[in-house]
Amino acid sequence: MKKLLFVAAILLFIASFARAQNTFKGTVYENGTNTRLSDVFIRDANSRQVSITDKNGNFTINTTVGHTLIFNSPGYNSDTLYLVDMAPKKIMLATQRISLSQVNITAKRSDFNPREEYPEVYEKSKVYVFSPSTWFSGEGKKARRLKKYFQREAEQRNIDAAFSPGYVSSIVPLKGNDLENFMTMFRPSYAFLRSNNRESMAAYINDSYKKFMALPADKRAPQALKP
Repeated sequence: MKKLLFVAAILLFIASFARAQNTFKGTVYENGTNTRLSDVFIRDANSRQVSITDKNGNFTINTTVGHTLIFNSPGYNSDTLYLVDMAPKKIMLATQRISLSQVNITAKRSDFNPREEYPEVYEKSKVYVFSPSTWFSGEGKKARRLKKYFQREAEQRNIDAAFSPGYVSSIVPLKGNDLENFMTMFRPSYAFLRSNNRESMAAYINDSYKKFMALPADKRAPQALKP
């Protein structure tokens, strides 16, 4: 009996060690600063494993050498990392300004269905009254943060579809950089989208255009945040 327990302990240790070897850790920062970024979505392009950074910008994800990780966060350029080893890494994401090409690409991906693509996330995010482990487990908390990320992503895609370059430029006489700046500065919220119809959206775009044109020429662009 003792021998069986000893063997079981050894096998458990080996399994735990193997899992540790396949766990990659890192921290995501805003490029050029010491700002750590929370809620950055990380996806393994090879295995479809997903993760998300915590409030301190830290993350862990099950992966292995030879896989490619993709990092996404609203307002930042996506970045990729090809794993040549499993040593912890610092990931730097550069800030991004909305461009017409980006909006067009995003708008075409309106069929995003995270429940079908990542069903395991929704299963792990569930909380059961008589199972305290589901309340506090690290996997459960991460899954719930991922679920919120997916919800925000779906909302942004809905905005992209309703506030598209083609639709906006059909209402106001803007194009090129002026159209990009206008759409960045006056992008509506998801709450506005939910509570208004197409006619209200057209009125909003017209009103916003008047405000945009009333600005001095040097103010008709997103203003950089002061450090």
